[in-house]
Amino acid sequence: MHMDISTARETRAGRREWIGLAVLALPTLLLSLDMSVLYLALPHIAADLQPSSSQLLWITDIYGFMLAGFLITMGTLGDRIGRRRLLLIGATAFGIASVFAAYSTSAEMLIIARTLLGVAGATLMPSTLALISNMFTDPKQRAMAIATWMSCFMGGTAIGPAIGGIMLQSFWWGSAFLLGVPVMLILLVTGPLLLPEFRDPSAGKLDLTSVALSLASILPIIFGLKELAKDGLATGPLAAIAAGVVVGVGFARRQLRLPDPLLDLRLFRNPSFGAALGVMSAGALAMGGMFLFISQFLQLVDGRSPLNAGLLLIPPALGMIVGTMLGPPLAQRIGRGYVIGGGMALAAIAFTLLTQVGATSGTATVLAGLVIATIGLGPGAALVTDIVVGSVPPQKAGQAASMSETSGEFGIAMGVALLGSLGTAVYRRQVTVPEAVPAGAADTARDTLAGAVTVADHLPAELADQLLGPAREAFTNGLNVVAGVGAAVAAIVTVLALRLLRTPRTHTDIDTDMDTDTHAHGAEEYVAP
Repeated sequence: MHMDISTARETRAGRREWIGLAVLALPTLLLSLDMSVLYLALPHIAADLQPSSSQLLWITDIYGFMLAGFLITMGTLGDRIGRRRLLLIGATAFGIASVFAAYSTSAEMLIIARTLLGVAGATLMPSTLALISNMFTDPKQRAMAIATWMSCFMGGTAIGPAIGGIMLQSFWWGSAFLLGVPVMLILLVTGPLLLPEFRDPSAGKLDLTSVALSLASILPIIFGLKELAKDGLATGPLAAIAAGVVVGVGFARRQLRLPDPLLDLRLFRNPSFGAALGVMSAGALAMGGMFLFISQFLQLVDGRSPLNAGLLLIPPALGMIVGTMLGPPLAQRIGRGYVIGGGMALAAIAFTLLTQVGATSGTATVLAGLVIATIGLGPGAALVTDIVVGSVPPQKAGQAASMSETSGEFGIAMGVALLGSLGTAVYRRQVTVPEAVPAGAADTARDTLAGAVTVADHLPAELADQLLGPAREAFTNGLNVVAGVGAAVAAIVTVLALRLLRTPRTHTDIDTDMDTDTHAHGAEEYVAP
């Protein structure tokens, strides 16, 4: 069955679409589970495979590199070959790579498996989000569907530590990766039955040069940001970021010349589209930096185990779910701009509260501030995503979805790098190390709080206390400074949201902007399940 997209615009989603949404939530839930479980499994992986410190970092980071690098390519590829087809191909690849990772016998093998998981994962989020935008053409229904989809992602983050802890206590570390296999099998069986196919039949061939340029731009920037977060300002990471920016300029110039670009930069003619992406990146930046410090605070300052710290982060994840689900109904009453702006104002208040955290009695304040912040950021996360995918022509939904995900990835990476570097600089400036600590150990303790804790484990109890007290105080001061910057960012975004997102334009406005390009009006092919 084929249907022109203009016909689909006039219909409201029925039971089949809502059941299909449940199917689309499966890979979203899996990706969040995969990320949260890995950190719990790392000590077990290190003990079994005995990777070098460099290999352990690649095991952790390569997935994110590949995910961020291939999002734009996969979003556009879905527009060309079919979003359901790409989703099922990605699900198959993800399941196979999960088995490969689970039974890895060396660090090198696990790094390869994580690389494949990242490439496969890049197909899942843009495809699911683009399919949602096509299946739910009624604006109110689409907003609620996106909120539900995002809530499933946060739900996976909330239950990930608990499920991971149970799996790792009962089975070997590879079992954590096998969680993806049954989920992908369910998707492969139910997807063809419940999900329609959407694609742009007039799209041209994929420009491989543009694919190479996008990877050569995104990967060095993400790599540089992550290295800055680990080691602070250094020539290598800054050079990588600069190289990525230069290639990115070449990529953008090529897209403006191509009749059928990999990434249609004319989408930015819609002010709401660009503003929504900016709001998304800023919110991700603030939360990325805060979660980095809060997770360390709970373990290194408060002395909790990784599992216990993960369980304490469940209430903030639930707060995000509550805020996300409240966003659409509130927006229907008072408008999206006011809901997003009000949520950001609440987040600014929460970050301000986190500036008052102390090293000896700050756990309750940390959790309260984090819960309030996530409730405030939740509505914006859903509504901004809805603005992005709802303000472009239907045949561009895959590109819009990939840009939405990429902006979030960049925001988190920038938050970890920039705010992480800022907090680390405060720590290094303020920490004092007792003279009795050996010189080499003292340098390690001055570098990071994790280093100070490691050094303290090999010192007499009294000297260890003399080291850890000032180190934890300095780290907490760094957290306070980062929270202050987060409050400022949230306050600025509040103003921008109220000014720019009150009356977002729809995809028909962009259709008018693109009136000189006949391809922009190409009918999108719809294939019912």
